[in-house]
Amino acid sequence: MKKTFLIATVILMGFSAMAQSGSGFGIKAGLSYNKNGDLIGSVGDAGQDIREGAEGKAGFHFGFWGKLDFPKIYLRPELVYTKTKSSYDVNGGSEDYDVSKLDLPVLLGYKLIGPLHVFAGPAFQYTLSNDLGDLEVEDVESDFTVGLNAGVGVNLGKVGLDVRYERGFSENEAEFIGNNITDISGRVDSRPSQVIFSLSLKL
Repeated sequence: MKKTFLIATVILMGFSAMAQSGSGFGIKAGLSYNKNGDLIGSVGDAGQDIREGAEGKAGFHFGFWGKLDFPKIYLRPELVYTKTKSSYDVNGGSEDYDVSKLDLPVLLGYKLIGPLHVFAGPAFQYTLSNDLGDLEVEDVESDFTVGLNAGVGVNLGKVGLDVRYERGFSENEAEFIGNNITDISGRVDSRPSQVIFSLSLKL
């Protein structure tokens, strides 16, 4: 029993030595699976309101991060360009809703054991563009919104891997109109709900 405990301790110390520690900065990139909120619209001038839920699609992100390291916690701000995509059934066809934004998560992390850590914090978002297929889309109600990031990660040497969930808090919609009176018009909820997989590298 003591031998097993000793081996486990040595392994744990080895992982701790490999763990990405100390203040610093680096780059990151990854993939996400995103679903925006409902699309609410009507067809023609006297059309009945319809509500369509989004079908999730893959997106991507890349950017930079910094880290202030303390014995058991850390503070990690990030600046990330994010591209998300959702799909809606619009007027008998499928239309992709593409959103490009800058994200500024400010994460507070807690070191659990060895290289394993958990984190959470607000994500400040600035919408750069949003497009819904061939439909004419107005700017979102507010360019600046706030969301939440929460997740778990592992750091090995200079490399870090994490998975997190992001949810937009602020209600934010974009209005859209068709090219003629028989097309659908309405609004779409641009708030993200996504699972994000990231790879980071300390420079």
